[in-house]
Amino acid sequence: MTLANTISIIRIALIPVVVALYFADFPGHSLWAAVVFAIASFTDWLDGYLARRLRQTSEFGAFLDPLADKLLVSLVLVLLVASYSTVWFILPVSIIIGREIMVSALREWMATRGKRDVVAVAFAGKVKTTVQMIAIIILLVVDPNGPALYWQTGYVLIYVAAALSLYSMYIYFKGAWSHLSADTDEGSSTE
Repeated sequence: MTLANTISIIRIALIPVVVALYFADFPGHSLWAAVVFAIASFTDWLDGYLARRLRQTSEFGAFLDPLADKLLVSLVLVLLVASYSTVWFILPVSIIIGREIMVSALREWMATRGKRDVVAVAFAGKVKTTVQMIAIIILLVVDPNGPALYWQTGYVLIYVAAALSLYSMYIYFKGAWSHLSADTDEGSSTE
């Protein structure tokens, strides 16, 4: 168990803490939920940095880090749907979560073919992650019934994250397309 993998496990363990704080009933509970989420989000960068810096990369870490990210973002977005239950929020959240599932499936499929590097994390994916983390922090902190400017800022950023999600998914699938279509061609010639 490397330090980087331990940090990824801590990120997963912080998810129920964020949920409990968000639904707690004491002054400032949503601010605390946002702070814990921000700490968990920071560990996303930290574990990758430490794995590279300490040369502690591993196959388990390559599995665990994105799993922790997907769980953190997806579960907190679902949590926010409880407070922002409009189609205007559910739509971009559905795009973000759907993209996460599709790209995870693509990465798994490519890994089984020894082509994991074809779908390595791209810059657009990193920007998407940063924007959605900022949006989630804003939406955790603000009161959905409070001043519209605050939650609308979160909405705008969620839409930007959804657009970046689609764009980065396009990049991943475009990079993998020759491998996907080669498998399809092979499959149809043997049937």
